[in-house]
Amino acid sequence: MDTKIFTEDQLDDAVKLLSKGELVAFPTETVYGLGAIATNEKSVKGVYAAKGRPSDNPLIVTVSDEKMIEKYAKEVPERAKKLIKHFWPGPLTILLYVKPNALPDAVTGGLDTVAFRCPDHKLTHDLIKKLGYPIVGPSANTSTKPSPTTAEHVYHDLKGKIAGIIDGGETRVGLESTIIDLSVDTPIVLRPGEITPEELSEVLGEEVLINTGKVSDKEIPKAPGMKYRHYAPSAPVVVVDNSDDFSKIDFEKDMGVMALDSILEKIDLPDENKFSLGKNLVDADHNLFGGLRYFDDKNNIDRIFVQGFNQGQESLAYMNRLNKAAGGHHFN
Repeated sequence: MDTKIFTEDQLDDAVKLLSKGELVAFPTETVYGLGAIATNEKSVKGVYAAKGRPSDNPLIVTVSDEKMIEKYAKEVPERAKKLIKHFWPGPLTILLYVKPNALPDAVTGGLDTVAFRCPDHKLTHDLIKKLGYPIVGPSANTSTKPSPTTAEHVYHDLKGKIAGIIDGGETRVGLESTIIDLSVDTPIVLRPGEITPEELSEVLGEEVLINTGKVSDKEIPKAPGMKYRHYAPSAPVVVVDNSDDFSKIDFEKDMGVMALDSILEKIDLPDENKFSLGKNLVDADHNLFGGLRYFDDKNNIDRIFVQGFNQGQESLAYMNRLNKAAGGHHFN
């Protein structure tokens, strides 16, 4: 299969492919998603096959506006409307009860809930409006690998496996959306993202919890990113929690390091063994997946040391992704 790259003026061609049941990757402000019509069970199953994704890992349903949710959600409660008004379009995914038989089990994992998201990207809005259906939107990468933040990343992983990729440039945020579960009495963040639990709590006027539990092998996770290994390059990743500890590492030519510029300038390694996370945590959020992919493409790197952050809720999303990539392995 040829994988075509579409520009903004070729959006109609991408719509035609999706309408035929093909898979097309699309840009968002967070990472690139892999699109298929959410009501087309065969196409949705194709998403799992293309990614090599476990079949019990539910998918996010990507919509163009709140009105589209009403066709599929059992109800849109008042607190969901508050969040939608304040954060949509944007990097927030909302878990609600789904209408019986409104979406295939391949989307919901057989659960009575489903996650909805309205991305902040004009191309994706236009795509869904032209299509007239919501689309599923897991990250457009090979399962377990770092999520894609450019069309080139998608092409690298899924060339020949999907029909097309809409090139919307590099993503702005770089980490996947916050997922909040509103199907429970007390709202709970199932996956941290750019929007923090504190910000959600302020808008809702009530407590918002943070999920800290693990999903067992026999359980179906309520949302993506809760159960399986994610974001990992081929070489082992080690989290360096204290920036001063970089000076304690005896760096060798088969090691890579990802850190802020202020740290990298003190490390005696060739430039090709270093990847800049930027100047601050916001930059690091944006650059994390790009760095993991950079080293994943290098056959001569056997270990990657990555700077960790402890900046409260602001660093929750970054550390969530980094800990998954490292399998919990920290330098000590």
